[in-house]
Amino acid sequence: MPDTLAAPVTVVATGSTDGLDHPKPGIALCLSGGGYRAMLFHLGALWRLAELGYLAKLDRVSSVSGGSITAAVLGLKWARLGFDAHGIPARFTAEVVEPIRQLAGKTIDEGAIIGGIFMPGSIADKVTEAYRKHLFGNATLQDLPADPPRFVINATNVQTGSLFRFSRPFIADYRLGTIPNPRVELAVAVAASSAFPPVLSPMRIELEASAWTASGLPHEDLHREPFLTDVVLTDGGVYDNLGLETAWKKYQTVLVSNGGGKMSEEAEPKGDWARHALRINEIIDNQVRSLRARQVIGSFDAGKREGTYWGVRTNIADYGLADALPCPFDKTMVLAEIKTRLKRLDADVQERLINWGYAVCDAAMRRHVEPGTTARPALPYPNRGV
Repeated sequence: MPDTLAAPVTVVATGSTDGLDHPKPGIALCLSGGGYRAMLFHLGALWRLAELGYLAKLDRVSSVSGGSITAAVLGLKWARLGFDAHGIPARFTAEVVEPIRQLAGKTIDEGAIIGGIFMPGSIADKVTEAYRKHLFGNATLQDLPADPPRFVINATNVQTGSLFRFSRPFIADYRLGTIPNPRVELAVAVAASSAFPPVLSPMRIELEASAWTASGLPHEDLHREPFLTDVVLTDGGVYDNLGLETAWKKYQTVLVSNGGGKMSEEAEPKGDWARHALRINEIIDNQVRSLRARQVIGSFDAGKREGTYWGVRTNIADYGLADALPCPFDKTMVLAEIKTRLKRLDADVQERLINWGYAVCDAAMRRHVEPGTTARPALPYPNRGV
């Protein structure tokens, strides 16, 4: 699907459909996967939402993969942002922008792969160590803010095929049950959420069976060992690359930021079984992602949800704003083609990605959520453009 759809699609989620047709008032923000590209694109979007006073209005932040890096930093620093009476955070740049940009200047996936091959511990363990060193220290899920907003960091459970959710109130898997008040490290949760397959995946976590609680409902059919104790996780984007699941079921207003990639064309597909299988999986994954995005936009159009959608592949002109920030489509598509990696990005690329996320979020919000906001802002890095 060409990600040029600017209009603000019902998502039928696996498992319970409670709340799909009767969402409650509130605002949820969904941050997609996409490596450092998505991490910085979302950072720009958060910057604009902060200026509009929308961060303080959020009831939920649901994230996957690269989006979970940005979300987890925001959550960890929440109490230090210094919100004023209008919900504008005084210290957003110092507390959120600067540490994320520092990480974006470091390559962590290559070192993790080499370390995981030649040293004790898995590749995912090495990614965890990098997140711990550069962003989160020994902070746990209990260091996230108390609701609201609730930060939900999503991974995919390879054993159950379900979404595996990390949050301050609980860890949850639809087929396992919940762990109340978990003290799992934030670095571990983000590493699980961003364990891109095949090289950074899987992430293995050991948990205590006694920590889990079950409701006794039939869908919790795997509430037993080894499912409760030896958990095997992969990137949250495998299940839901937009991070929609926990937000769409709950809230009437949903803001969706999509920094995800798109399958590239291949003129001469490989015929050997291994590479052919990988290519087929890419096609299946691409189709699922495209369908989710179309469903989101279709539901906005049909009035089933309020909110808006913006993406790294969106054409800003599609919003129809005469005063949208200048973002030529050919230049933003160059940014959209940045590979999904945890690989160092130069300062100019970082600033262009942040500018692009800021600008397209601004257009989406002013077109569909805050139509009375007419004053066009300035890009965070005005000398850089997109």
